[in-house]
Amino acid sequence: MIRLGAPADLPAASDVYRSASLSNAGDRDKLLAHPEYLVLGPEGLAEGRTYVAEEGGSLVGFATWSEAGGIFELEDLFVNPGWMRRGIATALVNRIAQVLRARGAERLEVTANPHAMGFYRAAGFIDCGVTDTVFGTAPRMALAIH
Repeated sequence: MIRLGAPADLPAASDVYRSASLSNAGDRDKLLAHPEYLVLGPEGLAEGRTYVAEEGGSLVGFATWSEAGGIFELEDLFVNPGWMRRGIATALVNRIAQVLRARGAERLEVTANPHAMGFYRAAGFIDCGVTDTVFGTAPRMALAIH
């Protein structure tokens, strides 16, 4: 089940954020060296921009969107490692796209983790550039949602 997240979901979402982030061997050492990047901020949940996936009463994934200067961004997309490859991330992206389409958005952009390129391409995102992040350059991708 996908539903709008609430501030009370922060502890469970934080657990998913940390476990999913650390499940990627290519990122683990950098993240452990900078534990401040393993802390999920409360803003998305508090501002009604986060959708959560629940299975069996447990929060197993979430996605957050943001908007700045007319650009709609997939800010977060995380799934508990034990629940990956079951369509949860795709369902979350689809819900965010549905919500943003209703707001008049025509595209959803993301700064993609290079290790997740296969997922983003399978979900319909296309390359649209690169950007600098704290851990180096990363691909920018966009999904048409009109």
